[in-house]
Amino acid sequence: MNGFKGKVIGITRPVERSQAAVDIVQKNGGIPLVVPTLELEAFASKSLMDLCNRAGELDWLIFTSPASLESLFKYCEGFREKLNPQCQVAVIGPRTERVLNDYGIKADVVPEDYTAEGLLEEFQKIDLNRKKVGVPRTFKARDVLPEGLKKMGATVYLAEAYKSTKPHDTSRVQLLVDEIIQGKVDAVTFTSPLTVTNLFEMAGDKRIELIDSFKEGKVLAAAIGPITQKPLEELEIPSIAPPKYTVKDMLMQLKEEMSD
Repeated sequence: MNGFKGKVIGITRPVERSQAAVDIVQKNGGIPLVVPTLELEAFASKSLMDLCNRAGELDWLIFTSPASLESLFKYCEGFREKLNPQCQVAVIGPRTERVLNDYGIKADVVPEDYTAEGLLEEFQKIDLNRKKVGVPRTFKARDVLPEGLKKMGATVYLAEAYKSTKPHDTSRVQLLVDEIIQGKVDAVTFTSPLTVTNLFEMAGDKRIELIDSFKEGKVLAAAIGPITQKPLEELEIPSIAPPKYTVKDMLMQLKEEMSD
C-alpha cells in the first residue's frame, strides 16, 4: 500500500530547503503542503567577519548546516584562498557535505550520527589541544558542540552566519494550524527544534487545540531525529523519527507508519 497516496503532508522547513521533501512526497503519491515555520536570514555579522580574517590560522572548520557554509562563502570574499592549507573540515551530515563539495572542498570528517553529539564523538579520536576551530552557525543553536570542543582543549571561534527567525508573514502558518485542527492535514514533518516551537507559539490562542489534534491522532508528527523530538515530547505529543537523521529517511519512516 502507498502510505502517502492522497495524503496531505505538512513541510515546516524553510522554502529554500524544502524541495527534496516535496519531491519525495509527490513521488509517493502524497500532497506536499509547504508552510515554513522558520526563516533563515544570512548576514555579515561582526563575528563572521572576524572568522573570515582568521582563515589563515584555523586548524579546523566545522559546518553544522548548509546555511552556515553558504553565508560564510557569500560574505567572506576569497575565503577558500585565505584558508590555512592545513585546515581540515568537518560537516554534520551528507546534505552539508554535498554543499561543501559544490564549493570544491572535501570533508575530512562526517559523523555517522548527524548531530552535535555525533561530531564530538568523532573528535574524541582527534587531538584538538591548542587547535583553533571555526564554527559558523546560528547563535540559536545548542551549546553542546562549542562547549564539547573547548573541553577537548580547542580554542573555538563562534561566528553568527545566519539568523533563524519566525516567518514575517504568519498567515500561512495560521492557515496550517486551522487545517490541522479541522483534520485536513494527515502528517506534519519537523526538521529542527525551532520548526516545532515556532509552530506552537504562532498558534496563539489555538495552541491547546493544536496540541490536542496531535495527541488525539488526528495528525501524525514526524521528526528528523531525537533532538527535534524533544520539544514534541515536552508537549506530550507522540512522534516518529528515523534511525538515520535525514529528510529522506524521515519521510520513508512516515510513509511506512501511514501504510500500517
